[in-house]
Amino acid sequence: MRKLIITLLAVIFVMVLSACGTNNDTDDSENDEKELDLDKIFGIEPGSGTMNMAEEAVKEYNLDMELIPSSEPAMITELEEAIKEERPIVVTLWQPHWTFDEYDLKILDDPKKIIGVEQKIHTIVRKGLKEEHPSAYQFLENFHWEVEDMNAVMAMFGQDKNVEPRDAAKIWIEDNREKADAWMEGIEPVENESIELAYIEWDTELSSTNVVTLLLEELGYNVKLTPLDMGITFESIARGEIDGTLIAWLPGGASTYMEQYGDDVEDLGPNLEGARQGFVVPAYMDIDSMEDLPVK
Repeated sequence: MRKLIITLLAVIFVMVLSACGTNNDTDDSENDEKELDLDKIFGIEPGSGTMNMAEEAVKEYNLDMELIPSSEPAMITELEEAIKEERPIVVTLWQPHWTFDEYDLKILDDPKKIIGVEQKIHTIVRKGLKEEHPSAYQFLENFHWEVEDMNAVMAMFGQDKNVEPRDAAKIWIEDNREKADAWMEGIEPVENESIELAYIEWDTELSSTNVVTLLLEELGYNVKLTPLDMGITFESIARGEIDGTLIAWLPGGASTYMEQYGDDVEDLGPNLEGARQGFVVPAYMDIDSMEDLPVK
């Protein structure tokens, strides 16, 4: 009888150990699966300043992750699908951006200060604009708004595909007439003069460019908007082919082009401060720093 009890206890002990091992194996498998899910960083257009900094960050942090070039809409689609399923995901994103109002997101800390540093968005114009179009020049120099202003415009068209950026800008101006009038105060209206602005088809730039366009039209300008990438924008302004742009993220995405063309363009200073870009994750992910990402 005593031997039987000992044998039964031994069998039970082995079964408990086996069960624990199975649970651990399952946990390890789940953890491995999560690790495998976090092997990509979804980016935007290849060659952009953001992607150049992202490439540098992957290298400097020795990340075992593939940086996937894409576009802003495609990247946002990946982000939204992951959030619906509560999957881990890492994207290159920036603030201001309407997704920060729509979803609970966080920018990962960047101890090496490669991509996640605070930035300003500058207005850049061609040389000679002040003499040829003093009213436009003065207005562009006056234009300065806040992160929450840009987010308000972006939220209107970013979350509702039936709302065009120009319509959202018009609504924002109606709701913020006092601020808009302050930018235009003392500026002499013109008659039938034309000005051309370049922009990138990012929600941030669509917001500022459309607000500025509507107010320049109030001053009497015919405004032509030309979509260009950042490098061609700077080159065109340096050559005098484009009058200006509101899209220069410094010291980040536009720094390379400022080094190349800075002597041939005029920087009117920031039109928005407190901007940031970096590696962004949903708040439900239990990481806070780029150092928490998988490494080689």
